[in-house]
Amino acid sequence: MSLVISPERQLAHAQAMRARGSALPPEGMPGPEILDSWVRCMRAGLDAARGMTPPVVVAADLAQRRERWARVRRLAQGELETLAQQIAGSNYLLAYADPDGVILDLYQDNRFAMSADAAGIVPGSCWSEAVAGTNGLGTALAHGGAVAVTGLEHYFLGLGQISCTAAPVRDASGEVVGVLDASSYFESRQRHTQALVQMAATHIENRLLVQQMAAHWVLAVHPRSEYLGTLSAGLLAFDEQGRLLCLNARGQQLLVGLQAVPGVQFDELFDEPFALASARLARQREVSLRDRLGSVLGAACISRPRFASLAGARAAPAAVVAAATAASAAIPATPAPAAGSHQTLVQQHHTSVQQDHAVQAVYAQASRAARWQVPVLIQGETGTGKELLARHVHDASGRRGDFVAVNCGAIPAELFEAELFGYAGGAYTGARREGHAGLIASADGGTLLLDEIRELPLTLQAGLLRFLDDQQVRPVGGTQSRRVDVQLVAATHADLDAAVAARSFREDLLYRLNTVRLCLPPLRERQDFAACVQALLRQLDSRASLEPAAIERLRQHRWPGNFRELRSVLTRALLAQAPEPAAVHGASLGPRLTAEQVAAVLPPAAAQSSSSRMSSLQGFSFDVPWAAASPRAGHGSGADVRLGALDERGGGCAGLREQSGELVRQALQRHGGSVSQTARALGISRTTVYRYLRPEAG
Repeated sequence: MSLVISPERQLAHAQAMRARGSALPPEGMPGPEILDSWVRCMRAGLDAARGMTPPVVVAADLAQRRERWARVRRLAQGELETLAQQIAGSNYLLAYADPDGVILDLYQDNRFAMSADAAGIVPGSCWSEAVAGTNGLGTALAHGGAVAVTGLEHYFLGLGQISCTAAPVRDASGEVVGVLDASSYFESRQRHTQALVQMAATHIENRLLVQQMAAHWVLAVHPRSEYLGTLSAGLLAFDEQGRLLCLNARGQQLLVGLQAVPGVQFDELFDEPFALASARLARQREVSLRDRLGSVLGAACISRPRFASLAGARAAPAAVVAAATAASAAIPATPAPAAGSHQTLVQQHHTSVQQDHAVQAVYAQASRAARWQVPVLIQGETGTGKELLARHVHDASGRRGDFVAVNCGAIPAELFEAELFGYAGGAYTGARREGHAGLIASADGGTLLLDEIRELPLTLQAGLLRFLDDQQVRPVGGTQSRRVDVQLVAATHADLDAAVAARSFREDLLYRLNTVRLCLPPLRERQDFAACVQALLRQLDSRASLEPAAIERLRQHRWPGNFRELRSVLTRALLAQAPEPAAVHGASLGPRLTAEQVAAVLPPAAAQSSSSRMSSLQGFSFDVPWAAASPRAGHGSGADVRLGALDERGGGCAGLREQSGELVRQALQRHGGSVSQTARALGISRTTVYRYLRPEAG
């Protein structure tokens, strides 16, 4: 990924380098956050070569600031104490500052305190970027996000021996209420400091949200219920009428594509009324919620209004609860499979794949790979059944451990290392004293699926490569490694070869993952299309049926969303039926869908054309070693199996990605900027839409 160097960035870089008496080659350019900070410093007229002494507010002003930010300051003090224990002996300084960059609290070891660099770092000193130049604390405030500033990346040369990492803290409304900073000498900085600081800031934000919303409903949500009590959980606050009041950053990520903004109603986000959900949450410790785009989340109640007791929940009108229950039952539930239930899912899937030779070849190859216990890479369009294939690998391996699925695009980058590799005890205030083993360790003896592997941060790719080499896991903040035995399966719908060419994915990691590469064909190319439709319809409503003409009408659709889109279309068609089935000789007949009825719920022709064009840009052609010959394998031995559609206009990977990005941007404009509607129209996931909207994706 190349950094765009604007003329102003070039000028700021030239000035900073001139003050340092050196010039860096283009590949040595600092990151965009540092360059943009230098631009702001240049605009402010700061001289990088001169000395800098930060201003210090008077004692009365400092006391007033501490009183104003007392609530968040108390939370920050606990985190600073924990951080001090984690990085003790590393020649450190820890600070909490208010939104103006004025340090309110300071922790430092004696060695740092006695250094000349620490002379101006005192409580009451102001480290805003406008006066102190590029520095961790001030630049995090100016940037609005976590930053790391190392050595001569500081604008003023006097700070060139220090390494800083800082993260802003936001309240329930999203306003910045302070910033945490950890600084040490460059040569003694800790690898995990940035992750620890970001985790500390997130913990403060979560506790602050719960405190500020104590008079309302606060729910923790996560795709995996065992993580409801961790930093990975999203927090959502609702009033007693079910209106969303606020949510944390993780909640926004989990509900991406939905209009998750303050004021939206609960039932606009989830497939049930708030009255039913709150009643269930009052009776149960954890419940499952399905959002309006079909994702299933575990939910737990963190706090509730003072008078919203269990008795109050039971006092809800019976008619409301009954109606809500009926409405919820009308939409087929798709709960996250419990441990041990994945065999049933795979068996259900096998009933519809026995007639497709290409899928049989892929599953047969997956079974061979599982017996060899080698890494498996699964590729295919969204909704083609990559996780089901991964579960088949787990079953075929005969491993007794758990099947653990991780969506690499759903975990914040700053928390990913702790989630994947675990953390040592006391990593942050409120964390488990015994630490957390991590997702890799939780799959010990079983299978680890890294879904959307393309979204794995570059910094974590190196750690994963190291794990593949030695099977050793070392938790964040820990010193001891342990051996973990897992069957690794990676899945993606992206072109990893193109990602390697774009330097956004490590080539050496792809070599390791690519031991066995499999690709599932899209639904539109499957020989058993009719059987797939019938099998999915039976899962939705065992009494329902389709006229032959209806199946043919469905076959004409391009299905860019594959099985996910098919499920949505069939569900809409079933819900459009009359609520009461007809009765013949006392027996109820299920709905029989006609060609006209399914056509009415299919996307319009324009959207389908756009979706089809988008889908054609996402096909793959891969080598599947030892694959059984099939009609799709072409002539020859079958070692080169073409599974998917290539772009009809041709062109390289970079060209395909550029064209795909343009299609996404055009669709987004047509749908008024709605990511949710864009994703549905194109038949792709919300994560994919956001990825193409990033600047480097174009």
